[in-house]
Amino acid sequence: MISRINNSVVGSAYANNTPSSTQKKENVSATATEQNSSSRVEKLKESIGSGEYKVDLSALSKKMADELL
Repeated sequence: MISRINNSVVGSAYANNTPSSTQKKENVSATATEQNSSSRVEKLKESIGSGEYKVDLSALSKKMADELL
């Protein structure tokens, strides 16, 4: 038989091990972000493969110059 003291310890341990609603939302958000990132990567792969991807040379050169300074 579990005493009241043991019961409360088990209950609090269980509560500490279950994800809160905030953690669940963060997990869902992280999953959605990963899916968006992977779909973006797939779109980039397709545009590079088809030759449609164009590099913004002005932005690239500015970024390179900023990194050198």
